Amino acid sequence: MTTIKKVYISGLGAIGSGYAAKLYETDQNLVTVVADQERIDRYRREGIYVNGKAYPFHFISPDANHGPADLILIAVKQRQLEESIKAIRNFVGERTIILSLLNGITSEESLGKIYGIDKMLYSFVVGTDAVREGTKTKFSKIGTIVFGEKLNREYSAKVSAVKELFDRAKVPYRIPEDMLRELWWKFMMNVGVNQVSAVLKASYGVFQKIGEARELMEMASGEVLLISEKIGINLNEEDIQNYIKIINTLGPEGKTSMLQDVEAGRKTEVEIFAGTVAKLGKEYGVNTPVNDFLLRAIHTVEQTYRF
Repeated sequence: MTTIKKVYISGLGAIGSGYAAKLYETDQNLVTVVADQERIDRYRREGIYVNGKAYPFHFISPDANHGPADLILIAVKQRQLEESIKAIRNFVGERTIILSLLNGITSEESLGKIYGIDKMLYSFVVGTDAVREGTKTKFSKIGTIVFGEKLNREYSAKVSAVKELFDRAKVPYRIPEDMLRELWWKFMMNVGVNQVSAVLKASYGVFQKIGEARELMEMASGEVLLISEKIGINLNEEDIQNYIKIINTLGPEGKTSMLQDVEAGRKTEVEIFAGTVAKLGKEYGVNTPVNDFLLRAIHTVEQTYRF
């Protein structure tokens, strides 16, 4: 098994900065952040803080020629994926492993088309209450990285190498046997809590305390459940209840990434959530009235930024 000694991260938001900090604490030479020069200058000027601690990360611009990484973590938003795909080009070698921590169910395919699906592991983050303000991130739970090949009855060389790294860096992780089903489970979770939180402007505490908020979340998720039955993923009601249990463990003041986008006046990821549900609903003959509403509601919210 190859030991991962060189990790590059694209994206220093709430997710990326937390895991970059864990890797940096393990070995200051282990992790490098890929960013354009304007961002690098801002990061150096303002500093990067995780739970109040400053981290002087190593930075590298996309046009640098420092050889391939052993592992690349993509931790940007969907709207930044195309930029990130271009930014890592000089650092993808024959044996580079790529993990995309993005929301949704399409980023691995997008990266695989450019760099080869053989370099990809499927992944996502669950159970984080990280909030970012400027270059400062805080969390009470960093979240678990769920990753693997499509099927993980036996661990591949790539999975084993990443597992060893995460053990070394004390990064919480889980390797499910059926990774595709887990991806759909996280997608269903995001479709519910992310979107409803954005419309209601609700922290995790709202979902923990107010039944109507949970009901709206479950209604949106239920449409993903119906689509999953059509395509053979077969999520069920227990899967919805399992993610509600996770939400109940998060800091009540924590916020979803989509709510943070709305509060900051940024474009949201509604297209990869409600937009995808609406598209798949039409394809498989499933009515999606809740996600049709959320798509229009969040588009409306985005257009109020200019007022």
